[in-house]
Amino acid sequence: MSVDLSTTYLGLDLRSPLVASAGPIQQNLDGVRALADSGVGAIVMYSLFEEQVRHEEARQAEIELEYADSFAESLSFFPTVPSNEGGITNEYLAHLRACAKAVDIPVIGSLNGATNGGWVDTARRMQEAGAAAVECNIYMVPGDADMTGAQVEDRHVEIVKAVREAVDIPVAVKLSPFFSAPGNMISRLDEAGADGLVLFNRFLQPDIDVEKLEVVPGVWLSHQSDSRIPLTWIASLSGRLHASLAATSGVETSDDVIKYLLAGADVVMTTSALVRHGASYAQALLNGLEEWLARKELTLDQARGLLAVPSDASSSEYERNGYVAALEKAKSTYGA
Repeated sequence: MSVDLSTTYLGLDLRSPLVASAGPIQQNLDGVRALADSGVGAIVMYSLFEEQVRHEEARQAEIELEYADSFAESLSFFPTVPSNEGGITNEYLAHLRACAKAVDIPVIGSLNGATNGGWVDTARRMQEAGAAAVECNIYMVPGDADMTGAQVEDRHVEIVKAVREAVDIPVAVKLSPFFSAPGNMISRLDEAGADGLVLFNRFLQPDIDVEKLEVVPGVWLSHQSDSRIPLTWIASLSGRLHASLAATSGVETSDDVIKYLLAGADVVMTTSALVRHGASYAQALLNGLEEWLARKELTLDQARGLLAVPSDASSSEYERNGYVAALEKAKSTYGA
């Protein structure tokens, strides 16, 4: 049977459900072209960080203060272009613009931040640069013990509402699973206007070198086991939201792509597999998906959500039953 992999995400038409998530391959135009040639349906650019934007804004303020009392004869020294001309923000936007023109699939801008400031203007500029959508990567580790869970959640909602009102293109939100009630948080973001939810971000947790007595930054590629949490939540949320659902983390083989689709993901994102094996590996993942669909005599739409939590079932009870069943299996497998 002929296999059609075309789908939609964030209201955008995609030729396949595999999306290249934010990663180092996107840092040069050749890498972006290679990803597009491999068959991915869309490309998420590497993230522009809120700290980078703030640094450039602070530099602009310093320059204005420095020249505030200059004589008229010296005004020619005052910058007549934005202070980050040639800086990180403008470089990012120029690269985004070039990538959007170079490929015939959607290119999505990504902004990584934690506070309420800096999102709106940058999101607008990404739209102007040709981004088909904006992904808000809200990477917030609340280290302040006085900050409540409600405050953390409210900040997420405020960011999404502000960006959603500022741009005309779709807005996706990439968030972590570490909320007291992730399902409720995701529902709130859906109600706040998010066009898509990317589940989930991975915190890059540090390690400790016991010989050097140093804290070592934790940067590692995802493992297949990292898919368990997003797989569980996507299966629980499928069909219950207005927003698209994107799965990310733990994709290594085409089977991992298939599992996420069976759980109900609209698209499946990967970075680690493409970094390990190269941009062209995306085609191998898609070939495996096509072969499986043909063998099972299923269309992509028929497969999507086939193993999601039934719409008439209680997600909590469904997950609880699965937990009990897993314990029973563990007892029979490892018990005396």
